[in-house]
Order: sequence, then structure tokens, then C-alpha cells
Amino acid sequence: MKKTSTRLADGRELIYYDQRDDSVRDAVDRRPLDHTVTTSEVRRDPLLGDSIAVASHRQGRIYHPPADECPLCPSQGDRLSEIPDSSYDAVVFENRFPSLAGDSGRCEVVCFTSDHNASFADLTEEQARLVLDAWTDRTSELSHLPSVEQVFCFENRGAEIGVTLGHPHGQIYAYPFTTPRTALMLRSVAAHKEATGGENLFDDVLRRELADERVVLEGEHWVAFVPYAAHWPYEVHLYPKRRVPDLLALDEDARTEFPQVYLELLRRFDRIFGEGEPPTPYIAAWHQAPFGALEEFEGVNRDDFALHLELFTIRRTSGKLKFLAGSESGMNVFINDVPPEAAARRLREVASS
Repeated sequence: MKKTSTRLADGRELIYYDQRDDSVRDAVDRRPLDHTVTTSEVRRDPLLGDSIAVASHRQGRIYHPPADECPLCPSQGDRLSEIPDSSYDAVVFENRFPSLAGDSGRCEVVCFTSDHNASFADLTEEQARLVLDAWTDRTSELSHLPSVEQVFCFENRGAEIGVTLGHPHGQIYAYPFTTPRTALMLRSVAAHKEATGGENLFDDVLRRELADERVVLEGEHWVAFVPYAAHWPYEVHLYPKRRVPDLLALDEDARTEFPQVYLELLRRFDRIFGEGEPPTPYIAAWHQAPFGALEEFEGVNRDDFALHLELFTIRRTSGKLKFLAGSESGMNVFINDVPPEAAARRLREVASS
């Protein structure tokens, strides 16, 4: 992998990740852009103890542009985009309309491929490995920013999810705090460790899932399963079999096998609802240990956390979506219409090609 860092016309950082070491990236952003001004602010809820970001400048972000005006495609002739070069393998750049910025963290966009009509599932194993390397590199770089406590790599896919740009891409949020979801996991890990005399909760969960009927895919270094208490109609958790706290700690064997397992999983997701159905909308979310202090989680350190990816769709059956209504939105108590065992069985049944 070759990494080339440059600057866009408004001062934002852009990084090319290339498969070839001889790639030259010297294209200049020719757009007449003013420097980005953001109004991001993090506010803490005193009742729930969590934080929200207020980012009013995002109201003006680009919304469903036509394909020939996509800002994530390479620049061609007089059609100038966020990527100055006429081609690329993978690209990461600072979001022009970030939810978090400055002392409140950082937001980045990850373009998986220059092909506007592709999806992550269409990537080759070599391309998927390059994206994994980019996620890993950005996790490392962002973790060293003084305002960052947790790095979150994710992909929103599909209009039903709320995606406003059709080009295959994901995002990275670098939070100035430990997110509520991660804090809940760490509290559970701490309680389990104390109750069992030192056992690791992630290890125990993975051991039980490996022995159950909800395993979807299993390789030598990775396993994908529908969790016992899945929140979403079709939800899969992908774990490395060797517990590591973050992407940085994956060994070469796990990195090599990841594209094989993940691409197969995504291709199966697209076939859950049968032939002729539109691509399955999904969210793919990497969970990594925070880089900040963990004193509030007594007895827990970073190595107690387990890196894993959660993949889920809000489509519950053909033509129908799972909406977060009263119980889910009001009380955070999910009601799942699809038994996890049935979801796992369906994902084992469907072929990826």
C-alpha cells in the first residue's frame, strides 16, 4: 500500500491509498473553495449521561445529486469533485460538512472505489484489503489527536438508511468521548469480570455462539454469527477468533482472510430477500476499544475489549422496513420480528453468486 497525503482547496486533508507503490498523486484541487467553517458543538445530556453533537451547518450538505455531479467520483476535465485526480483506488478526506470538528473530534469520508455504480460487495479481495488497511491507518492517525477518545469506522448503504450520496463510501467518526454503546459494553465486561473471577465476557459470548446454531460463516481466523439477542431483523456480528482491541492489533493472517469472509457475507446480505429485489440497505459498524482513559470501568483495560463488526439491515421482509417506533425509540427496547435462528438459517441458505 502507498499512502499520499495532500490538501484540498479549502485546506482539508485528502489521502490516496494505492495498491501500486509507483502511483503518483500530484493533481491539484482547482475549485475556488473558501476555507471550511463549522459550528459543531458537543452537549452532554445530564439525565441520560450521554452526549449529542449539534451541527447546524450540515443542513446545507449535498443531497442526492445526479450521478454526473457526484462529488465522490474522480475529477474529469471541467467536472471537478472532492477528488482532484482522474482515478483512484481508495481515498479518505476530511468531511466538508462534519458532525464533529476541531476540539469536538473529526469526521472523514472513505471512498472504497472510483466506480460510481459499484458497492463494497463488488470489490475484489485486493480492493477490500486496501480499504481494511486504510481503516487501520486512519484509526492509528486519529487516535493520536488530543481531542479523540474513540474511532468509529462505518458504512451506511442505501437510501432507506438515509444515504445522500450513491457512490460506494463509508465514514470515520473520531469522537471526543467514549460512545454510549461502547460504555454499555465496557460496564458489562467489568461486571462479568468481577462476577466470574476474571473471565472475559467477549470470549464467553464468542464461545457460546460458536457452539450454537446461529453461525453463518466461519473461517480459520474469523466467525460471523447472528447474536442470540439480535436487535434487527437480519443482524450479523463478525469477530476475529483471537481477541484484539482494535484494527491495529489484527495479525497478518486475520487481515488476509478478512476480505474473503466479509465479501461473502455482504453478497449473502444482498440475496436475503430473493432474486429481483433491490440491494439490501445496511449499516456496517466497526466496534473498537476507546483510546481514552477507562478508569470509570473498574478493573477493565483496553485489551479486555474485543474488536468486532456489526452488520444489519432495517429491511424486515420484501418491501417492508423495520421502523424504530414507540418501544424502540422511546424506551430503547427493541422488538424483533425475525427470530435470530431463522435469520441465521436464511443467511446460510443463500448463495453469494
